Amino acid sequence: MSKVAREAYWVVIPAYNEAATVRDVAARARRRCPNVIVVDDASSDGTDQALAGLDVTVLRNEANRGKAGSLARGFEYALSRGAVGIITLDADGQHAPEEIPAFIERSQDDPSVFLIGARRRDQRRVSFWRYLANCIADFWIGWASGQAIEDSQSGFRLYPSTLLQDLKVPHGCDRSFVYESEILIEAARKGTVIKNVAVGVGRRSGSSPSHFRPLLDVVRITKMVAWKLVSRGMYPVGLYCLLRRRLGRAMPGRRCGDRMAVTLLRK
Repeated sequence: MSKVAREAYWVVIPAYNEAATVRDVAARARRRCPNVIVVDDASSDGTDQALAGLDVTVLRNEANRGKAGSLARGFEYALSRGAVGIITLDADGQHAPEEIPAFIERSQDDPSVFLIGARRRDQRRVSFWRYLANCIADFWIGWASGQAIEDSQSGFRLYPSTLLQDLKVPHGCDRSFVYESEILIEAARKGTVIKNVAVGVGRRSGSSPSHFRPLLDVVRITKMVAWKLVSRGMYPVGLYCLLRRRLGRAMPGRRCGDRMAVTLLRK
């Protein structure tokens, strides 16, 4: 991969109290992509200080904005500097920055594709309750988007700039994990192609707990998706497309998510 190609992409790493791991993650990401942004969400453990001397951009929120607000700030910064695509990954060490080139290479084939880093099912089953929560979210988001989303809660993604420049999704403190889910639905509504990139997942390296709360965050995601479905008459074509894809059968003569489905989504 050429240096010119890599410089067209930016990496955004939201971080909240990840002083133990953020430097290693950011340094490894920097070796795979020259443009790395860490958004420190008003951490109290010295997360920003842990990055001292590292050749990355550090944006610090003076007040906690949640993951959604941190991502939105990182997106705005990268887009203002001409990013073609923006890769996001978590700061806790679960995502391997060494897999960043796989996203960039796929994106170069078609810069408009939205790429999701899909973890293997056996890796997602480490925690039963988190896996169950993720499966519930996958189903609801898949229904609302009309696509079988393999790992809707994965934070390892590549967002095409063409999508982000035209996207209006709320990103308040209460939208942290709702934000990433809603982007998937809105992307599908706009006709954006969503594809998977197979990724691994490691154990959290730091001492801080996961910020994803299976009960509360799934309830919030479900409420958001339910409202989108109700506002579009429960979008039966979306459920049909999802079930057909889950069963592995193509629609005769066309595919779900084509012009018919996209047109219905936009209504």
